[in-house]
Amino acid sequence: MFVVIKRLLAGLFVGTALSAVALPASAAVDNNLPVRWNTGGAVWSTNQDAFNTFLQSGEVTDRGLEGGLSRSGWTAAEVREGMNKTYNVDLVGVSRFLYSDAGVKFLKNQTTSYFPYWSMNTFAVQALRSAIVADARDGQISSAGIMNALPTDMRLADFCNTYTGAQNVCAEGRCQGDAQCTSLLSWYVFLPACIQANQMADAVAEVRTMAPAPVQQVESEAIRGLW
Repeated sequence: MFVVIKRLLAGLFVGTALSAVALPASAAVDNNLPVRWNTGGAVWSTNQDAFNTFLQSGEVTDRGLEGGLSRSGWTAAEVREGMNKTYNVDLVGVSRFLYSDAGVKFLKNQTTSYFPYWSMNTFAVQALRSAIVADARDGQISSAGIMNALPTDMRLADFCNTYTGAQNVCAEGRCQGDAQCTSLLSWYVFLPACIQANQMADAVAEVRTMAPAPVQQVESEAIRGLW
């Protein structure tokens, strides 16, 4: 009987979490542009199709993505492998963490320069949380899955002396160099491992910032881009 009640409560919790992931209508503009590289007055949009092509075949067909890869601190092959890697998670545990005070603090820290294109910081926490919870429904998450589940267009902002374009990669002590520790694509590579590490089996959990680092290849496959 206790097990049945526990499962019912878990189901109710998940239902509440999933019903709350939708963004306000004013923020849900589009979800086909996971990255608008915004630097000063220049904006270059990379659509989901370009990312999907890269993640499936390794082919780079977009100059914004090419530039992002060259600034990532990893080879293109390493980014592709890292973004496609899946992590087993518990949906209830992931939801508990992301809706906790520690989880909200984590989400705010993870969206310092990457947030919805139009609403910017206003719905940054909700946007990222929505994507993570949506991807976790099948018990697995990945960078590619989280990106595909984004509920709105996102921008990487570097302008007005307010946003630096740097992300707080959740891999303290694991990333090496400024590019690996601040670039958007390195941030994506590490994010699922950090979520897996912080999912909450109970009501209390400690935020962990250590995530396994991708294995760096010996051969250099750096792609030179615009920046």
